[in-house]
Amino acid sequence: MVLIGPPEAIPGMKDRLNAGDRTHTFTSAEAVEALDYIVRHKPGIVALELEFSSSSRGAALIERIKADPSLTACEVRIVAHDSEISRVAVKRGHPVGGAAVAVDEPKPVLDQRGTRRAARVRIKDGVEVAVDGNPSALVDLSTVGAQVVSASVLKPNQRVRVIMGEGKAAARCNGAIAWASFEMPKGLSPRYRAGIDFQAADADAVGAFAEKNKK
Repeated sequence: MVLIGPPEAIPGMKDRLNAGDRTHTFTSAEAVEALDYIVRHKPGIVALELEFSSSSRGAALIERIKADPSLTACEVRIVAHDSEISRVAVKRGHPVGGAAVAVDEPKPVLDQRGTRRAARVRIKDGVEVAVDGNPSALVDLSTVGAQVVSASVLKPNQRVRVIMGEGKAAARCNGAIAWASFEMPKGLSPRYRAGIDFQAADADAVGAFAEKNKK
């Protein structure tokens, strides 16, 4: 069994699940290490603390387990460390990517990413922009915002500086992270996907960059 959650919640989780000596624990910050252990050892049960399970890291971990055919026998449980849990198992796509998920009446998480205010252009593969000086893959772009994928941490409401292109022709603008999600794709390093709202961007420069690099 593997338990994952905030350090202060793990003792309560152990009590709820009557965890034995063969239980391995990871904190919420150790999701990547936990996934590595799960893939290598294929435990029968992976239990996530309720609040952690609804975070971007927790959701990414659950999806990664569900999508791995080698982990079909792994049961994922969502545990409220201070209340009883429901042990009703929900099968999704079994046997391919069909990890069982026992839930404690989870509420659906809404991912509201706003209304399109400008035409969005899909960007060809391999195009990078600098977000606070860190290289980030550009997914799509409009005159009011962009979607990027980055190895660096990106969090909602974080203020960022975006540079597209190089030299004097580069388009520069300030922005804020409107939404962000943590991803753990199979065979790739963990990453952050985020939407950026531009503030007072040069529409002509941004539009020209999008046109030059559109898919």
